Amino acid sequence: MAVPSSTRAAPRAASAWPSEPGAPAAILSAALIERASPQGPRMIRRLLRSADFERVLRTRTQANTAHFTVHHVSDSPSAPASACSKSITPKLSTGEADAVLMPVNDFSAAVAVWFGAVVPKRHARRSVTRTLLKRQIRAAMSVQQDALARGLWVVRLRAPFDRTVFPSAASDALKCAARDELEQLLAAAARRAGRLAVDR
Repeated sequence: MAVPSSTRAAPRAASAWPSEPGAPAAILSAALIERASPQGPRMIRRLLRSADFERVLRTRTQANTAHFTVHHVSDSPSAPASACSKSITPKLSTGEADAVLMPVNDFSAAVAVWFGAVVPKRHARRSVTRTLLKRQIRAAMSVQQDALARGLWVVRLRAPFDRTVFPSAASDALKCAARDELEQLLAAAARRAGRLAVDR
């Protein structure tokens, strides 16, 4: 007669990567970008609703570079129709459809900056390029978030990168060029927003 073994396989550790669809919500919330600032903990979250993208893009640009422009609204995201909001992917090319985010109806003071990325297909025809640019926008926002004014920020690709200079869809050269330009863009936008706040 076989004796049942008393040893059991150890449970798998939960993954903290937001890209894994089975990751628990608590772990996903911990994976949000968070950084300390003199005013206390500040968090950055992505915009999800089309209405918020349209509202921000109707405003004047805060700064421009050769390929990007950025818009800003000193406000919070629009409240969803129901208390249990769902992730809504905008019709614009604003980010990966599989992104898992916390609901945007949390208007706590810790949430300082909401951001979105618009990368139109007419300016970046290859999906690999669009993905690369969106990642660089997110990375630049995380670097500059403490300098940015509170509110909604949308970075938009306004012109294509020259295919003769960057023939590869996702080269290191394109990545570095986009990252440098985006950091210059957001630094200029932060300075302009600061001057406007002083003038008021």
